[in-house]
Amino acid sequence: MADPRPITLAAIIGAHGIGGEVRLKLFGEGVEQLRPFRAFNDSALTVTKLRDDGKGGAIARFAEVADRTAAEKLRGTALTVARSQLPPLGEGEYYYADLIGLPVVSDAGDPLGTCVAVENFGAGDVIEVQRLPVDGKAGKRFMVPMREDAVPEWNEARVVIAAAFAAD
Repeated sequence: MADPRPITLAAIIGAHGIGGEVRLKLFGEGVEQLRPFRAFNDSALTVTKLRDDGKGGAIARFAEVADRTAAEKLRGTALTVARSQLPPLGEGEYYYADLIGLPVVSDAGDPLGTCVAVENFGAGDVIEVQRLPVDGKAGKRFMVPMREDAVPEWNEARVVIAAAFAAD
């Protein structure tokens, strides 16, 4: 059975100008990754114009957005597509959505917590782990770089973190 969860490719972070264009934060390999898609969010938003903003993001115009007021209302909207519309993943590739929510264990098999986010601050992906509760108190969060020495294994069932990166 195909995974029904949509994949988020970008998010609207604000209005751009007065004509209804929006600024996008991209979650992939640049604006070229978005070009094959014209419809997002189950065809609720249709791209009519898309360009690189020169800062790692993009500027888009949607047919359904007529002015700045409408564009501002879309701030925070994730732009998603069905997984079936995307090419197959290569070796070592993943979608953020596939990691979020997975249990995290040490390389010795000890439960550590749950992957709650995947971020990229420019130097590569970093997973954020919510530690398991201790004595009824929520565990602290910690971040681990998504590199082979730190995360030697992940699959559809779990994320394995090397002991050196899982220490308190």
